[in-house]
Amino acid sequence: MDGFAAADGQERGNPWAEPLETLDPSLADRFATGAHYAYFERLRREDPVHYTPKSMFGPFWSITRFDDIVAVETNPAVFSSNRDIVIGDNPEGFAPPMFIAMDPPKHDVQRKTATPAVAPARLQDLELLIRQRAATILDALPIGETFNWVERVSIELTTQMLATLFDFPWEDRALLPYWSDVTTTSETVGIAADMAARERILGECLAYFTRLWRERAAQPPRFDFISLLAHGEETRDMVDRPMEFLGNLMLLIVGGNDTTRNSISGGVLALNQFPQEYAKLKRNPGLISSMVPEIIRWQTPLAHMRRTCTQDIAFGGKLIRKGDRVVMWYVSGNRDDSVIETPDQFIIDRARPRHHLSFGFGIHRCMGNRVAELQLRILWEEILARFDNVEVMGEPVRVASNFVQGYTDLPVRLTARA
Repeated sequence: MDGFAAADGQERGNPWAEPLETLDPSLADRFATGAHYAYFERLRREDPVHYTPKSMFGPFWSITRFDDIVAVETNPAVFSSNRDIVIGDNPEGFAPPMFIAMDPPKHDVQRKTATPAVAPARLQDLELLIRQRAATILDALPIGETFNWVERVSIELTTQMLATLFDFPWEDRALLPYWSDVTTTSETVGIAADMAARERILGECLAYFTRLWRERAAQPPRFDFISLLAHGEETRDMVDRPMEFLGNLMLLIVGGNDTTRNSISGGVLALNQFPQEYAKLKRNPGLISSMVPEIIRWQTPLAHMRRTCTQDIAFGGKLIRKGDRVVMWYVSGNRDDSVIETPDQFIIDRARPRHHLSFGFGIHRCMGNRVAELQLRILWEEILARFDNVEVMGEPVRVASNFVQGYTDLPVRLTARA
């Protein structure tokens, strides 16, 4: 799904000097270093509806300003999701449909069927469980020793939550983040962009969940994703459409994994980069509730979503043609200073902290956004109860991806509360 090889050395170029007609904001190497922010700043200022005629994904439009992204998101009749949701198309013959890549009415029916698993009515039950798990994870961490926060905390907490939402066998829960990583990248350790291997691994995912589906269908309905789909009036035969079933599994696994997992790591990094905000938080832990959406804005775990134009349309002074790919860069919209004051600053007590695009907008807004916020809130409440400091001890290792803004390593050291 993502590009890993930079073209023509552009990742080392000057974003303000490069000719606009050749500027390609999708080069993933820039995302691994943080260099992409400057390229998007230039596009917002000079060419907010930008056409890239040549890239490893083919031609595409970039929508980089906050309000323009909202305009695209709220016009699904013209900007359709009924293709792929990332810049590049899936390989021929391997394009699993999923409801985030569907238009109404089918999108609405499938989304509505799965939503009770993460509905507000479930949050109270989930809160106690998340708190118990967060406490167990944090209490097992070493004090005064450097370790990888991504592995010990971010991945473990979100994996446990995913296992709950799917009612997935606990002993096999490590498969969930593995399948998520395979889904969202073309270059995973041990796979090396081998699409045949990727299809084989996702086929194993499908076979595993098909067995779970058969079991849940034969049992009374419950509130996990698989049971809800297996008993849903409009989705109970989805298992007989294997590619559609796989597509929705990919969506639900990634949606439950990447947003929270990388925000957990990104929040620690942001507080270390802005120590005055960390000090503010320690003085007033009540700011956690506004800090959580600020973390999610600051991190922007999914950098973009793609739409396909269904008709010629004049947009932002440009003519977008029917069939053109239109990429909404959330990572750029969340740094738009015409909408968000001092957006490059991490500020934990913003007046409107939820005014961001990290969960999308409109009919495709992330249905699990409250669960993601709940996990982050509880985790930081438990962190402040135990530790005086979570100190970053070295440079993070970021994922080289133009889709997932994530981390593989974040070395930290804990100081216990006195």
